Amino acid sequence: MNPLNLLAGLAMAAALLGLSVPAGAQTPAAPATDATQSPPQVAKTIGRPQPPQIVPSMIVLNARGAKLEGQKLTLDGISPNAIIFADRPVRSAGHALTAHLLEEWTSSAPDSFAKTPPNATVSVFNKAKAGVTDAVVVLKSPKLEGERLTFDVDVLEGDLAGADGAASVFMDIVNLPIARRTSHHGAWYAGKQ
Repeated sequence: MNPLNLLAGLAMAAALLGLSVPAGAQTPAAPATDATQSPPQVAKTIGRPQPPQIVPSMIVLNARGAKLEGQKLTLDGISPNAIIFADRPVRSAGHALTAHLLEEWTSSAPDSFAKTPPNATVSVFNKAKAGVTDAVVVLKSPKLEGERLTFDVDVLEGDLAGADGAASVFMDIVNLPIARRTSHHGAWYAGKQ
């Protein structure tokens, strides 16, 4: 067999197996590395990095039922997680633990819900009328005890009389940034812009 054909065949086999073939005197040899050292990792940037943006969003709490008595809203069978979503152009959605969401009412931050409480619409199914009953409230001072969540509220309109089914609380945080403490604990799904 011709020696050049043999070398070419060996080089082809080495290339197919992922082995390196010496390039002769064209480049200086790389310094030997210790087998215990891992190769340096290079961060890869995809797209154009941008600073985080504050996105006005809505938060939804779900419960098996709700009662509004005077200035007190009680949610029984509260879901352990809340749904958070943003409309166009962001179109992102996610969820956070209800317990983490309630941290938004701590008074340590200048933009906390304790200082600027959010408005909310409480929607509860009415089994007898096969309909929904709504009340608009301002949510203040939450207290979570097991599966029961209570808020002190200012009732802006409506009531929940006769409502005896599942409940959803739609919190409007327009004019407030997305709950930063909650967003660090939650899971987000980004949509297309």
